[in-house]
Amino acid sequence: MFFTFWGLNVLRKENVQGGSDKKFMEKMFEKMMPRGPEKLGLSKMNFGGMGSKMMKNHNVSSLQEMIEMAQELDIKMAACTMSMYVMGLKEEELIDGLEYAGVASYLSEAEQSNLNLFI
Repeated sequence: MFFTFWGLNVLRKENVQGGSDKKFMEKMFEKMMPRGPEKLGLSKMNFGGMGSKMMKNHNVSSLQEMIEMAQELDIKMAACTMSMYVMGLKEEELIDGLEYAGVASYLSEAEQSNLNLFI
C-alpha cells in the first residue's frame, strides 16, 4: 500500500508533533490535518457521524483495526517521501513499521505486483 498526501493522515501518530523547525505552511498543515485513523471522518458524505455509526452497527472493522491486521500480515505499507516533504511530515510523526519511498519506487514495485493500493 502506498500512502500519499491526505492518505498519510491515516499513518500519523496521535500525540506526536514534528518539532519547532517547521516552516509556516508546514505548521499549518500539521494543525489542519487529522492525526491517525480515529480522527479521520468516513468521507465527505459522513452525515454528521452517521456513516461511522452504520459501519460499527454492521461490524465493519475500524480503520485502526485494518492497519493492525495489515501489519500482522506483513503487508508492505509505504509513505510517499515527496508528499511528506511537501507537507512537512517527518518519519517520527508516522507509525512504526513503514517503508519510505518515492512514486518511482512505488510504480516500479507495483508493476511487478499482483495487487497494490494507492491511497
